[in-house]
Amino acid sequence: MNYKNFEAQTFEFDPNINCFTGHNGVGKTNALDAIYHLSFGKSYFNPITSQNIKHGEEFFVVEGQYVKTERPEKIIVSAKRGHKKIIKRNGKAYDRFSDHIGFLPLVIISPADRDLIIEGSDTRRKFIDGVISQGDPKYLQDILAYGKILVQRNSLLKYFAVNQTWNNDTLAVYDAQLSEVGERIHKNRTNFLKEFTPIFLEKYSAISSGNETVGLKYKSQLAEGRMEALLQQSVTKDKISQYTSVGIHKDDLVFTIDEHPIKKFGSQGQQKSFLIALKLAQFEFIKNVHKVNPILLLDDIFDKLDEERVAHIITLVDDENFGQLFISDTHADRTEAVVKKVSQSYKFFKL
Repeated sequence: MNYKNFEAQTFEFDPNINCFTGHNGVGKTNALDAIYHLSFGKSYFNPITSQNIKHGEEFFVVEGQYVKTERPEKIIVSAKRGHKKIIKRNGKAYDRFSDHIGFLPLVIISPADRDLIIEGSDTRRKFIDGVISQGDPKYLQDILAYGKILVQRNSLLKYFAVNQTWNNDTLAVYDAQLSEVGERIHKNRTNFLKEFTPIFLEKYSAISSGNETVGLKYKSQLAEGRMEALLQQSVTKDKISQYTSVGIHKDDLVFTIDEHPIKKFGSQGQQKSFLIALKLAQFEFIKNVHKVNPILLLDDIFDKLDEERVAHIITLVDDENFGQLFISDTHADRTEAVVKKVSQSYKFFKL
């Protein structure tokens, strides 16, 4: 209710494939985003809560009825202007939103994923953290803790500069805390990529027709040494910039094609295949961790991808016993032609 362009809407979904069709601007992506919201407590496209409330309204409510391990589960996400968002599971509100992450595993593939290639390292770190967090609540708590300590250390550096003072002992306390959590995060990310990269390479080879070689490389300052030592080495620089210049908040994931950056050397089709392989690998990784099929959202999947490649992806979905699948597209005929080829039941929603 009152979510984005929807005043009030109820959907009864097929357990297998669900397709939203209609012209641009009717709310197909918003319908998928409401499903995403129920898994993550936020929008995939606009994390500012108040901007997801329908214009002219004071609140929104998104409710989902699920069956998980044969038990009914009811999730409600609600937000009122000027108030904190509330997430409830079976009538009980979560104290910490982070406790809900991973309860309803979900993967989205969308044209907005292109940000992973064109935007800065922050976007790619969020991707890694998002995949690991869905299966490891302790990792998510480490990410949140690191963020808090980092803000405190940066505030201390600014305080020193404004007051023209300096205290090594106070800074050392933050350095020790930041290093302990940072080292754990670095180890987790390293282990994750060892497991994730082979899955990604296999997916890319399955959906691309080319013979090019793609790669994922984890770039971290912690590859050069322990974090506490790095913080000590950069103390003069940090003092001048009033900012923590080393740590896992500088990590990046380098995407390559034939050993060159895909951002510069990959065609649009290659970049799109790269991103879809990345997301299908995310799907498989989460499935392996949870022993359950995540929900899969394919937003505007035909955007820059030919029908043959889309059909190939849907076939992969069919072969690998995926869970519930949601597709949005402007052309109902095109989508139906593809989903008819698989042996799953499906349902269409024309918006």
